[in-house]
Amino acid sequence: MALSFLDKKHSIAPPGYSRWLIPPAALCVHLCIGQAYAFSVFNLPMTKLLGITQSTPDDWKLTDLGWIFSLGIFFLGVSAALLGRWVEEGGPRQAMFTAALCWSGGFVLSAIGVYIHNLWVIYFGYGILGGFGLGIGYISPVSTLIKWFPDRPGMATGMAIMGFGGGAMIASPLSVWLMSVFSTPTHIGVAKTFVVLGLIYAFFMLVGSAIVRVPAPGWKPEGYVPPKQAGKLITVNDVYVYQALKTPQFWLIWWVLCLNVTAGIGVLGQASAMSQEMFPGRVTAVAAGGFVGLLSLFNMAGRFFWASTSDLIGRKNTYFVFFVLGFVLYALVPYFGGHGNLPLFILCFLIIISMYGGGFSTVPAYLKDMFGTRYVGAIHGWLITAWSAAGVFGPVLVNYIRQYQIDSGVPKAQAYNVTMYIMAGLLVIGFIANFLIRAVDDRHHMALETVDEAVGVA
Repeated sequence: MALSFLDKKHSIAPPGYSRWLIPPAALCVHLCIGQAYAFSVFNLPMTKLLGITQSTPDDWKLTDLGWIFSLGIFFLGVSAALLGRWVEEGGPRQAMFTAALCWSGGFVLSAIGVYIHNLWVIYFGYGILGGFGLGIGYISPVSTLIKWFPDRPGMATGMAIMGFGGGAMIASPLSVWLMSVFSTPTHIGVAKTFVVLGLIYAFFMLVGSAIVRVPAPGWKPEGYVPPKQAGKLITVNDVYVYQALKTPQFWLIWWVLCLNVTAGIGVLGQASAMSQEMFPGRVTAVAAGGFVGLLSLFNMAGRFFWASTSDLIGRKNTYFVFFVLGFVLYALVPYFGGHGNLPLFILCFLIIISMYGGGFSTVPAYLKDMFGTRYVGAIHGWLITAWSAAGVFGPVLVNYIRQYQIDSGVPKAQAYNVTMYIMAGLLVIGFIANFLIRAVDDRHHMALETVDEAVGVA
């Protein structure tokens, strides 16, 4: 069959294959699906699709458009959880190919939704179909890179996931430019922009799926000696995927990720609109697009920096830094915003977003430490449901508390203050959850049985 090229057995690396060729394949996928973080640049234009220069009563509201991003993140988690084992067993090439079709198809379908002005078509296109592309594409290279880099799992996951954080750095200015090119007196240019982005992303994601490889059974980096004894929070055993779901460690890490993500994702989803409303007259639409791109740069850099740092100080200590420093910065944002201090406002969010991204890239290595390497991809897929929950909680907190504040007479520039304090409080809860994490009990570890036998005992 023509599609046999996608089989896992056809993507096994030959002897002498360089593991450093795998990160570019991962980046081909993650830089494309990372566009999700730049979707906020479409929010304000899509509130004026009919009015062109200003919103009309029949135009979509910002609160309604916020659900597009939330749905995409929700179905990212759903697909990662449901298809995690399929990705693990079928291999990264098959998964990346499928992700390319879903992600690019979501853009094309959304373009149709814009053209006929039907928001439900966009919900299905970008939110559901694109969300499945997000989930499959997100987890597809993670397990593979951990297997290629057993000596530096944090750095490996940082390389894989930093592309997702950096995708908006490219997509944000590109989207703004494409809309300006395609805009006319009767159209803003969103539909055509969606089509072009879908075609571009399909090309690069298919290239990534073609060049990815998995290591041969028993392969190890030259000079690497696997540890024979477990560390304090690092196991040398494996835990079967469904057995991992029964441990308190999995659910504590789930809350650690969920709370860390909730505190950042709502801001990312509305970064463009928020910066313009908190600093009216000082931050233009173009400057806001640049702010989103800058956030993307720190999101990407933080994923590599913090994940690599976790190899040195440990995953648990890394999350302690996230929660303590994040609490302080979120508490300071309203102060800097109220005093019109734009540089310090920007600096706070750049650091916050670097830790937000670092949380994503560090958590696969955290799971590997706690549950072993064998099923880390599938376990990671289930953990991503925490991201799905946060993808709803975060934007809802930002959008609806903002609207409630405005309806209560609070100026737009101050409408985000309460939300920032709530985010700081969520980080305190995350700190407690991380503090409670201990090593997995030996009774959850697998023996040397086969996978089929593991299913029977799980």
